[in-house]
Amino acid sequence: MADLAIVNGKLAPTAPNADPEAGTLLINGGRIEAVLPPEEYVAADQIFDAEGLLVLPGAIDIHFHCRAPSFPERGDFGSESKAAAAGGVTTIFEMPISKPCASTTEVWLARRDLAASHAHVNIGLYGAPGRLDRKEIEGMAAAGAIAFKLFTTEAVKGREDEFTGLSVTNIDEIYQALELVRDTGLRCAFHAEDQRLIDMFTARARGLEGPDHFRHLRSRPSVVETTAAAQLIAVAETIDTPIHLPHVSSKSTVDVIRHAKARGAKISAETCPHYLHFTEDILEKIGPYGKINPPIRHEEDREALWEAVREGVIDVIATDHAPFTPAEKEAAWGDILSAPPGHPGVEQLVPLMMDEALSGRLDLFHVVELISTRPAELFGLYPNKGVLRAGADADLTIYDPQSRKIINRQDGFSRGADCNRLYDGMEIQGEVAATIVGGKTVYHGGEIMGSPGDGAIVQPCN
Repeated sequence: MADLAIVNGKLAPTAPNADPEAGTLLINGGRIEAVLPPEEYVAADQIFDAEGLLVLPGAIDIHFHCRAPSFPERGDFGSESKAAAAGGVTTIFEMPISKPCASTTEVWLARRDLAASHAHVNIGLYGAPGRLDRKEIEGMAAAGAIAFKLFTTEAVKGREDEFTGLSVTNIDEIYQALELVRDTGLRCAFHAEDQRLIDMFTARARGLEGPDHFRHLRSRPSVVETTAAAQLIAVAETIDTPIHLPHVSSKSTVDVIRHAKARGAKISAETCPHYLHFTEDILEKIGPYGKINPPIRHEEDREALWEAVREGVIDVIATDHAPFTPAEKEAAWGDILSAPPGHPGVEQLVPLMMDEALSGRLDLFHVVELISTRPAELFGLYPNKGVLRAGADADLTIYDPQSRKIINRQDGFSRGADCNRLYDGMEIQGEVAATIVGGKTVYHGGEIMGSPGDGAIVQPCN
């Protein structure tokens, strides 16, 4: 007898432009044992009736900040993984920013153990290779790092220890770090912005007349991102190793990535819902709450990003979930350049993308690819994750397509939920009905059902 059977639901389509089909999932030992026709009788200890619901592979958010253990007032592995579960996200990839930075095997292992004991969903952990220490890089890879991450910008003043081994601004050191990462067989992600250009444009922005909220974009125009991305692509092509470019925000960077992919460069690219749904005008309303690096840009950038998503130039949609406290954001009204950059968003990833599918703006198959299948493929988790098939992990997002929901930041599970000013008040078609991790229901009907430690530490399986 199986542990769990999910019956009467519509399963995610297995081909472009196909409709979801009725089927039954039989789950045993945390894995999908069989995908059965709806009429076939099943026996299980627990039956989940998914009548009227869509059953999807669990979403994978590859760009995440829990803040643990340094800033519990902002969030930790417990609070932020609850938010992920409530948002239908079954796996999160935690960035190495911590105090101290996860740039040594010792620190990485300590964060892994902390995550394992507190997480409600699966967690993969990035390592930071910027110390250029082969032993440490190989140690993190051997311990199960999901990938590596570097910033091409300097550490935020006062937070230097959080970025030790993570911020590398010299191109020769970036080259060396990428060579070392290549030898592990893992992918390296880059926060791509040029520090010298940031310094120049920030100085100019401080002297500009006009509304304060526009100064952030003026301090980081698209050339800041595009210049860094083009340089990183050139290095990666020379070394012949794959890189990942997170939170792509501009038309010019999309153009660079498109051309690089056309000539066979080993590049994957990601954008975030806030770049797809907003322009810089939103900052007039929410001010420092909308400060994110890179910035939310112009309408032409937003349109170019949507085109890149439809074309496949953008591989993944992730959130860059980055909670702060309202006090930290509020203190920067009138001086947006001093505001901490980041915004929570994991609870909105699946609803926002499903809204696009249900409205017909994106194919449902493509949405599943963007938030589940491609992340699993790129980071070595496929076919264990990102797909509904026998043998895959039973990580599932169960979605109600019929309901309509108005996002209320006060309902969020993230410790930084009150900073969710971008999405607050938006109306979405559908909502997450349940989230299942490793065959266990961790969220259902608006409540967290699981316990700390229900999630597993994930690492590349291929």
